[in-house]
Amino acid sequence: MVVKRMGQMLMLAGLLAAAAACGSESQDSGKSEVATLASPGGTPAPSATAAGKRPRERLDTTQEEMEGWYRIYDECLSKEGAKSKKEIGNRRPTQAEIAKQEAAARVCDPQYLPLPPWEKDPANPEAKDFARDVLKCLKDKGVKLVEIADDGINMSFGGPQNDNTSISKGLRLTPDCEREVAARKK
Repeated sequence: MVVKRMGQMLMLAGLLAAAAACGSESQDSGKSEVATLASPGGTPAPSATAAGKRPRERLDTTQEEMEGWYRIYDECLSKEGAKSKKEIGNRRPTQAEIAKQEAAARVCDPQYLPLPPWEKDPANPEAKDFARDVLKCLKDKGVKLVEIADDGINMSFGGPQNDNTSISKGLRLTPDCEREVAARKK
């Protein structure tokens, strides 16, 4: 446990050092330069480390990016005194543990809990239009039992009978439809 935590701390320190080095003044020209790696098919992910900016998912966010963001978020929760799901196990948390979790979430959520992709963010006035366009795309691709969920942004698959074909096909095709709709809106 200590070795894993030490490794995470070293990784975080390395990220902070790299971020500081990227923004430092160039000794040769006196100009500030920032090194950037372009990822194919998308914009770079926002950082949740050095600047303390809350990360935002993209429609093309990778599993590795999400795991990194949640690792930082979980470290914040732990630092604030919350117990992890692993520490609590299968038992029901005590009232004191729940209170610590809620207090830690009030501190950590606004800093580190990833925001949804802008296209699916309730704060985006165009999110419901995006959902309607994704719904149309899914129906055009043959998903029969699909509708916009009660939140007005996400999809609900399978209808009242939980049709397995619509559920599996809808879940498989949703990322493609989201990317297609987003590309048309640019």
